[in-house]
Amino acid sequence: MRWWIGLGVLAVCVWYFWGNKPEIKNADRPVQTIVAFGDSLTAGYGAGGVQNSFPAVLERLSNKKVINMGLSGDTADNAPTRIEEVLAARPDMVLIEFGGNDRIRGLGHTRAAEAVAQIVDAVQSAGAIAVIVDTGGPQMNAYSVAYKKIAKEKQAIFVPGILKGIFNKSAYKSDMVHPNAAGYEIIAQRIYKEIKPYL
Repeated sequence: MRWWIGLGVLAVCVWYFWGNKPEIKNADRPVQTIVAFGDSLTAGYGAGGVQNSFPAVLERLSNKKVINMGLSGDTADNAPTRIEEVLAARPDMVLIEFGGNDRIRGLGHTRAAEAVAQIVDAVQSAGAIAVIVDTGGPQMNAYSVAYKKIAKEKQAIFVPGILKGIFNKSAYKSDMVHPNAAGYEIIAQRIYKEIKPYL
């Protein structure tokens, strides 16, 4: 009788770890090259050197090539103008991190979400895995909700709130907005946790 119980527990575990995993477009593609496409958070502003940016830390964690295409001050609204440069790197996976500057400049979450959706479409059409990286943080909830919806609808990976617990702690900050090296280390760990099953 006990073996039936064991079999039931095993079935539940298999469902949880495999059947419960969301369907991701292009997930069957082997990942060798990752492009981190974003703003100053991706560029590593305040990290004390590009070697401490989250793409650099992620490269060490994943043992994959991670190309940093972060541009300080960039917005989701502008980002589609750079997508050809991203795809020219022939990535297998693209991390899409935008929104903070859109909020600061009053461009609005609707325009940002439309741009991110456009980027996801371009990445997936090129055969790569799209990853929407949500920054979270103060007054970013509308962006988070919109990005999560896009990820679900378009079968992209969603990384929630990378700044949670970082934005309001001076030990992890280099200024009022940006993390320091310790903060970027946490961000890299959070992203790695979400993308690891697809590497």
